[in-house]
Amino acid sequence: MKIPPIVSPQDWVAAREELLVEEKKLTRARDALAAKRRRMPWMAVEKEYRFDGSGGPLSLLDLFEGRRQLIVYRAFYAPDVTTYPDGDGAYPERACVGCSFVADQVAHPAHLNARDTTLAFVSRAPQAEIQGLKERMGWGLIPWYTITDDFDKDFGVDEWHGTNAFIRDGERIYRTYFVDSRGDEAMGSTWSYLDITALGRQEEWEDSPEGYPQTPPYGWWNYHDAYGKTA
Repeated sequence: MKIPPIVSPQDWVAAREELLVEEKKLTRARDALAAKRRRMPWMAVEKEYRFDGSGGPLSLLDLFEGRRQLIVYRAFYAPDVTTYPDGDGAYPERACVGCSFVADQVAHPAHLNARDTTLAFVSRAPQAEIQGLKERMGWGLIPWYTITDDFDKDFGVDEWHGTNAFIRDGERIYRTYFVDSRGDEAMGSTWSYLDITALGRQEEWEDSPEGYPQTPPYGWWNYHDAYGKTA
């Protein structure tokens, strides 16, 4: 391994500040891209989709859990999924290794919920297997449902993983964004999820269309076990 030059503290700080210029450009470009996402057109969801949950059948509207926005990640977990490391188990003990990596990265959902947003995973496996996998892998906080129809085909995730974002107006549901392939690898943090939603982080500094919900940064942040508590 060929290592970089070894320099003095002063030269290291100078090199870091030079790189910081490029990093700030990337941050501003990422913010500008998220602002364009908030101006994407919406696609009306006309079909009725059904899922199985731990408590029984559910509609796509039910997956919102009463919130305004919904983010759905299609995780590959089913008898015909074979993307496991060699010699490291099989279904139902194991799901797709890439999708499992995503599940391991998911932040506590209470922060998304505080922004009126729900995150859900969906797979083809039956609920009994999904609940067992969640318990075994420590993914108990992720709502995870069974696909029972053409939801995966209709939203571009029948052959590859991907994340769809939806918003509702009453009982009307709209698709607002979709990301897959390399774009999916950064998913997991609260901010990465909010940045793909129609409403964004909902903070006052954001460039959002007029009338979008916005509050001061820091003001809504809280411990994940303190949201919803009254003084």
